Amino acid sequence: MFTGIVQTKGTVVSIDKHDELTKLVVSVADEQLHHLTVGASIAVNGVCLTVTRFEVTGKDVVGQVYFDVIDETLALTNLAQIQQRDRVNIERSVTFGTEIGGHIVSGHIQTMAIITDIASTQTNCQMRLTVDKRWMAYILYKGFVAINGISLTVGEVFEDGFNIHLIPETLEVTNLGDAKVGHQLNIEIDQQTYTIVKTVERVLAAKDKSYKSTDDVQTL
Repeated sequence: MFTGIVQTKGTVVSIDKHDELTKLVVSVADEQLHHLTVGASIAVNGVCLTVTRFEVTGKDVVGQVYFDVIDETLALTNLAQIQQRDRVNIERSVTFGTEIGGHIVSGHIQTMAIITDIASTQTNCQMRLTVDKRWMAYILYKGFVAINGISLTVGEVFEDGFNIHLIPETLEVTNLGDAKVGHQLNIEIDQQTYTIVKTVERVLAAKDKSYKSTDDVQTL
């Protein structure tokens, strides 16, 4: 479980593709790897991955974390598109006593959004994201959504997407500062919103047999 508060950016060191498996190595500051163990969960661009190996050199020095990524994960997320030297968002899993500064995030990606417009000023950046229309039932104005693992508040909503508004701090701390029109971003719907909408749909369907609920789709 995660909170959607990105702790740092990691840099992709290597991508080693094998049959139905990709070995991913990401460099991360050692200070972010304290008490890390093999088998621990780390969100990489919002995707929950299991640590298979790690190397820590010393305080404030860059270490390396190793992950195995299956083809299904690559098919459903933007990890398939990352390249060596790309920066990825990193969040360690929640521990007891962790401040929940964002919202509860599972690290299971439902879909990807495409950036179709970016409007920036000195103090604000607005991004227009387009997503498959089937997911718009769960993306609500002022609701939560995790984008590349970042807990964000939804801005204006449209039939085929929505806006997000980013402060300079978010652009600095996360890889959204590197994002450009045409890039794909991982999307995790707020589970509470999803559950409420699906529950209401089931109740309506039970009362009215002609009511068609939102189709269930594959989730990573």
